[in-house]
Amino acid sequence: MITGLSLPQKTLPPKYFYDAAGSRLFERICRLPEYYVTRAELALTRANIGAIARFAGRGCELVEYGSGESLKTRLLVRALRPAAYVPIDISEIALQQSTRTLSKSFPWLKIVPVPGDFSRPIELPRARAPRVVYFPGSTIGNLDPEEAHAFLAMTRDQASRMLVGVDLKKDANVLHAAYNDSRGVTAAFNLNILARINRELGADFDLRKFSHYAFYNAAAGRIEMHLVSLARQSVRVARHHRFRFERGESIHTENSYKYSVEGFRALAARAGYSGKKVWSDRKGLFALHGLRKSGSDPDLG
Repeated sequence: MITGLSLPQKTLPPKYFYDAAGSRLFERICRLPEYYVTRAELALTRANIGAIARFAGRGCELVEYGSGESLKTRLLVRALRPAAYVPIDISEIALQQSTRTLSKSFPWLKIVPVPGDFSRPIELPRARAPRVVYFPGSTIGNLDPEEAHAFLAMTRDQASRMLVGVDLKKDANVLHAAYNDSRGVTAAFNLNILARINRELGADFDLRKFSHYAFYNAAAGRIEMHLVSLARQSVRVARHHRFRFERGESIHTENSYKYSVEGFRALAARAGYSGKKVWSDRKGLFALHGLRKSGSDPDLG
């Protein structure tokens, strides 16, 4: 965090969005009319759950990165009847809450929660059955292509199959609306990262002096989120660090890369996966890719 704020283009890692307050705000984002991602992914999962379950293999061990208690996860659990469910999340509070909720809904399900940051190697418990990694919600888009390649390569060592949600390239106006909602929830989500630094590191960011800014960078194929300084100011972080901001200077907080189906398959292939299946919603907004580790068992679905 200190390193990122010291760069010429100041940055903060998006993983720090997800404290308890940030997780609640993101749940609100997922219900916004402008934010199509959750609805599109849920629709395609419902429409194709039988084929998705055949591809993953019923009775597998389901490992979910960035886990939650969402309807998509519940649909998969019902269809797969997994031998175990291994949720992984950077927020221990969110992980505990989702584990409790899913345990009530599925008392027969063995849940083995693992707190962890998927940007680093994570040691998983010993597998009880063939393992399938589930990475929904377009979180793969928050990683730059090299980071996404490294993540896919890591999961390749953990499982022979993977289900990964990918936001598709589309009209820039649709993307702009999704990240600049009329109710200001995404703005509050973005600003919460500064509030979290204040709470946890004793910083003195004045949130009234920063503004949410999100735009589609067509050349890079990504949405960029920034927090723009509205005044010339100085901010103290963790007692011994002070950072100066010029008016109009920004902190780059998140990227959200958008892919074509072919583009993502090429990325997965470089990480050692073959793109065996792809499911999309009716409007072509979002895709769920079924990946199989190259050289592993033949396709089941």
